[in-house]
Amino acid sequence: MRVLVTGGTGYVGTAVVGRLIAAGHDVSVLTRTSIPAAAEAGCRQGDLLVPSDLYQAVGGVDAVCHLAAFTRVRGSFTAPLDCFQTNVTGTLNLLDAMQRESERTDRPLRLVFASTGAVYGVPAHQPIPESQYPSPTSPYGASKLAAEIAIAHQVRTGVVGSVVLRAFNVAGAVGAHRDPDESRIIPKALAVAAGRARHVHVNGDGSAEREFVHVDDLARAYVAALEACRPGDHKVFNVGSGTGVSVKDIITTVEQVTGKQVTVTWGPPLPEPAVLLADSSLIRDELSWSPQRSDLTSIVSDAWSALNTAL
Repeated sequence: MRVLVTGGTGYVGTAVVGRLIAAGHDVSVLTRTSIPAAAEAGCRQGDLLVPSDLYQAVGGVDAVCHLAAFTRVRGSFTAPLDCFQTNVTGTLNLLDAMQRESERTDRPLRLVFASTGAVYGVPAHQPIPESQYPSPTSPYGASKLAAEIAIAHQVRTGVVGSVVLRAFNVAGAVGAHRDPDESRIIPKALAVAAGRARHVHVNGDGSAEREFVHVDDLARAYVAALEACRPGDHKVFNVGSGTGVSVKDIITTVEQVTGKQVTVTWGPPLPEPAVLLADSSLIRDELSWSPQRSDLTSIVSDAWSALNTAL
C-alpha cells in the first residue's frame, strides 16, 4: 500500500516508518522539514493546520498513519488551546483531505490513528479494557478522545475505515532512535546513569505501577492495524505489555543494565493513581499481535544502547 505517515520523523513515527517499509509498503512522511524518517521513505512537506498542504500530501495514497500530535500531558494544562488545535483541528483537516481524495478516486482510504490510554482517565477497574467509558483528566486526553469521536463519525460515511491504537507508556529504542524526552522516567534514569543528569526525582515511595510497551512492538501493531483496516469499519485497541512495573523496578533495572548508580531524590506523594494497566487482550485476539520486546530489561537495554550511540 501507499502509506502516508504524519509525525513520521518523531520517536514513535520513525519506528513505524521502518516497520511499514520492512513489510513492503510504499511509505511517505509528512513533515514540516525536508528530512525523511528513513532513506527509503519519501518526504511530503506540509502542516496539519494548513488544509491545502494536506490535500496535496494525501494525493495518491491508500492509507494514512496519523501520529503527528501535541503529546505533552503536563504541557496540555498550560497550553490547552495549542493541544486542541493540533490534535483536533489537525485531525479534522486530515479527515477532510482524505474525504476529498476518496471522492476524487472513488475509493475509500484507511486510517490508523495514534491515540492514548489517557482517554480513560483513572478508572477504578484495572487492567483497563476498551469497553471502559472514557473520562480523560487532562486536556491532552480530552483532545485525543475528541479526535477519536470525529473519526468514528466520519467512518460511518464510508469514505474511510479506521483503527485507533491507544498506547499507554512507550519506551525503548530502535537502533539509534530513542525517546529524547528526559521528563519521562526511563530516559531520565538513563541520563543520570550516563552522567547527563544529576538525579531522578520521585514523588512518593516509588511503588506506583505503570506498564510500558517497547516502541518497536508498538510499530508492529501499526502494521497489523493497517493491514486489518477495512472501509466502513472502526475498531479501537489498547496496545500494552500487560505487565506493571514500579518506579523502583525501573531504577533497579537501569542500575543492573548500565552498571551505574542512579541517584534518586524523594519527594512527597502526589495525588495520582497507584496502578494504571492496559488490558490488551483484544488486539492479541483480533490482530494476532503480542509484545516481543516489552519486558523491562529489553526496553532499558535498547534505550541504553541508543543513548551510548548518541554520546
